[in-house]
Amino acid sequence: MPGANSVTSNQETIHKDLEEVVRKYARTTFLRPIADHTREAFAEAEEFVKKFSDARNNGQPQQEQNEKLWIPSPIALRTPGSRMTAEPSDAGIAPLAVILDSGCGTGESTIHIARRFPNIPVIGIDKSFARLNKAGNPSQTAGEEVPANAFWIRAELLDFWRLALDCVKAGEWAIPYHAVYYPNPWPKQSEATRRFHMHPIFPTLLALGNTIELRTNWEIYAREFAEAARIVFEERTSIASKELYGSPSSLRSVEDDSKNGHSAEVDKKGGSRLLGLRSTQALAGTTIKCESFDPSTPETAFERKYKDARQSLWRVVIC
Repeated sequence: MPGANSVTSNQETIHKDLEEVVRKYARTTFLRPIADHTREAFAEAEEFVKKFSDARNNGQPQQEQNEKLWIPSPIALRTPGSRMTAEPSDAGIAPLAVILDSGCGTGESTIHIARRFPNIPVIGIDKSFARLNKAGNPSQTAGEEVPANAFWIRAELLDFWRLALDCVKAGEWAIPYHAVYYPNPWPKQSEATRRFHMHPIFPTLLALGNTIELRTNWEIYAREFAEAARIVFEERTSIASKELYGSPSSLRSVEDDSKNGHSAEVDKKGGSRLLGLRSTQALAGTTIKCESFDPSTPETAFERKYKDARQSLWRVVIC
């Protein structure tokens, strides 16, 4: 089928430098200045999220409304209080649920996701004006209206993610689902560090959502992404346990104490070590699933193209 060529690469297995590169970036922070145009685009997304949430509140307390936003999906989402859920803000207001569709292209996937989660604003993000200009056209909506919770924005993904993480950390947003459907695979070995999972942005990407789903038509990319995620979580767990208890062995002993009903020790700064313990336990309990899949109803032109060409699709689900 024309235009449905499989990925070709001079790399036949997981990149030899994957672990070294991922561990290095897991210990650092990406500090590139954020572009002004992405700040402006992010402000538009924030305004949409607030307006959509306000419209749904109908006078209900925000905490009650947010609880209603967490609805079932084909993927089992983690619930509030899990690995990456934001804490309430200083004002005591619960975070607003937001779903991201990163690299949404022409926006068809955003429509499908918005229909699956009608009570949550879904932000489709892409840097291409030409692709986004096609978002919401009749061929995508099958004659139906564009879902009211779908919104598209043109922005640089790496910058948008960092701004979104600031909102999560501030307790303003909680991201129950983050779709990363079909990123550029950069298949040449020499291009490997341009892949999301071998870039300094990767720890930020993993910190954003409770459930992250990546899709690709290149098995190596999927397996690398899954292995890179495992390495980052391993690094985070190791760093957290050393900061709290000095060594992994002491972490295990405190875990045993907590299971036996003993109180966790309070450190000199007045913070509870049990809070840190829960964080490390949550990281350790993260599930990373890498598998081939055959979509019964393709959600993007990409899926249709490769499904029709009978090529394998792969996905990684982290939750």
